[in-house]
Amino acid sequence: MSFTLTHRLFLSPPQRTHLRFTFKPHTLKPIVSSPSKPSYRPIVSSLSHNSEHLSVTQAKPRWENMLSTAASLYPLYVTVGGVVACFKPSAFAWFVERGPSSYSFSLGLIMLAMGLTLELKDLLNLFTQRPLSILFGCVAQYTIMPTFAMIISKTLGLSPSLSVGLILLGCCPGGAASTVVTFIARGDVSLSTVMTVCTTLGAVILTPLLTMVLAGTYVSIDAIGLSISTLQVSPILFFASCDLRLGDVVVAPVLLGSYLQSTFPLVVKMITPFAPLFAVLLSSLLACSVFSGNVVRFNSSIGNASLVSDASLVSRLQSLLSGGVGAVILSVMLLHFTGFFVGYISATICRFREAERRAISIEVGMQNSSLGVVLATTHFTSPVVALPPAMSAVIMNIMGSSLGFFWRQISGSKQELEDQE
Repeated sequence: MSFTLTHRLFLSPPQRTHLRFTFKPHTLKPIVSSPSKPSYRPIVSSLSHNSEHLSVTQAKPRWENMLSTAASLYPLYVTVGGVVACFKPSAFAWFVERGPSSYSFSLGLIMLAMGLTLELKDLLNLFTQRPLSILFGCVAQYTIMPTFAMIISKTLGLSPSLSVGLILLGCCPGGAASTVVTFIARGDVSLSTVMTVCTTLGAVILTPLLTMVLAGTYVSIDAIGLSISTLQVSPILFFASCDLRLGDVVVAPVLLGSYLQSTFPLVVKMITPFAPLFAVLLSSLLACSVFSGNVVRFNSSIGNASLVSDASLVSRLQSLLSGGVGAVILSVMLLHFTGFFVGYISATICRFREAERRAISIEVGMQNSSLGVVLATTHFTSPVVALPPAMSAVIMNIMGSSLGFFWRQISGSKQELEDQE
């Protein structure tokens, strides 16, 4: 009896438990447990990492990436157009002769194209969730540029007419091209758009007031006349007018584009990839047309008639960079560089996100040079006053688009920028 008892206790139960203990854990360790640790975790990690990347860039078709790359070549388009406008201004005569309606229509199309890239909820959330960003950007716009325009004009010893033109340029609101450049730089396009709207609203009062305060020591300035002209060419207050003036429609196209984005998503999804390139090309055309339509007009006043003569390319370039024009080019470059740099540094000090810093920097550094040209030619007797805004049309776009291209190359998407904060 004792033998059978011990046999059963020894044979059946221990043998089965022994088999379970030695065989099954042995197979689970090499097959399930150990291979799963080195193979399972990296797969999940790589998938989670690549899934974000795919959703931002690699998920796009190849033709969309080609369009995006073509839009980022904004500096090339403006540079080539500026050279053509400088040495053969008649190439843009068809566009200039139809101004200012052609300028107004172009600005409206640019803002409509950029509005297609936005959603209406993004604009509304900006007002409700980040009002300080808007306020800071608007204050920076009307403090940094006017102040440094006066400092640069005094430092370089510009003539009174050129000083007034540079100060007038610094007191202008942000331009529509800043939204396009912000898109290229992967900045906050919603913030850039709202800043353009708000600074243009404020331009009716602030542009004449600041111009009178800062440039009133050089010439007598009719602040009320400047205010009325700014009101007439305002891209906001006259957007319902049938007579399209310079920059007449900014808010309406943006809201229309955002409305179409939410109402007809499938149609807009097919058009949206083409919108940035369209806005870039139209901005380049507008900038070069403003440049060609005004610079040549001042040849006799600035003693630079050789630009339209039969001189060689080298002599034309030397003539362009010498004398007063060279000083204007230098002063305009310094003004816009200061706007980009100080705008970014101030936004960084105030701890804004990277996408907001870029938007504020670009918005502060890029002015509505077309408005500056209109005000200069309307209210000042000397045609030289309009020279800094006219030069800025090309120089500003080259500098701003180059900065946007640089930022686009050194960083990822807007979502990745937000994830790094």
